[in-house]
Amino acid sequence: MPTALITGASRGLGVQIARALNPTHDLLLGGRGSSELDDLATELEGAVTLPVDLTDHEAVEAAVESIDSLDVLVHNAGAMSSLEAVADTPVDEWRYILDVNLVAAAELTRLLLPALRASGDGHVVFINSGAGMRVNGRWTAYAASKFGLRALADGLRAEEPSLRVTSIFPGRIDTDMQRDIVAREGDQYDAANFLTPETVAAAVAQAIATPADAHPTDVVLRPTRR
Repeated sequence: MPTALITGASRGLGVQIARALNPTHDLLLGGRGSSELDDLATELEGAVTLPVDLTDHEAVEAAVESIDSLDVLVHNAGAMSSLEAVADTPVDEWRYILDVNLVAAAELTRLLLPALRASGDGHVVFINSGAGMRVNGRWTAYAASKFGLRALADGLRAEEPSLRVTSIFPGRIDTDMQRDIVAREGDQYDAANFLTPETVAAAVAQAIATPADAHPTDVVLRPTRR
């Protein structure tokens, strides 16, 4: 079977992407070392964990150096910013959110490009956000990281014609992180207002399963109730 590496696989959307790809792919599950990551590997028999912090670039390089062929790379890992106005966002916050959401994805892609090329039909999927297409007030730092991620995907697609590169732009998803965001916004949480992780994972799996004569470049999903 082809092999897929999924970052941020220990919780939320990453778990559902792993479950969606499990029937058709051998899985490498990336994430910080945790019992959740180990439990998922046990559930998905044959899956292998890559317990590493993506912002530790030396550790990441060591973790992936033995991968000589890779069919699918799903960039799912990411972090949320503090939702402050530009006037109140310190430089350390800018560095953190750009490092996690953009620089880490760029470096992992660079390290795995030889393996993706070697597969003959490599596919890179970037889990982006509605914030990668539109900026709202107090979301500027996060949106900047996601606009950058979109540019990374578009540039990679132009530079690597042998690869397929897909950006997924989901609206808000029903996750623990979303509950935290809504609480910070001071609103009541209603899961029915958001996409389910399973729905977004199904879109990822469908993009990857697209026949080779088509290149799914951008997939936009919006909750029907928002």
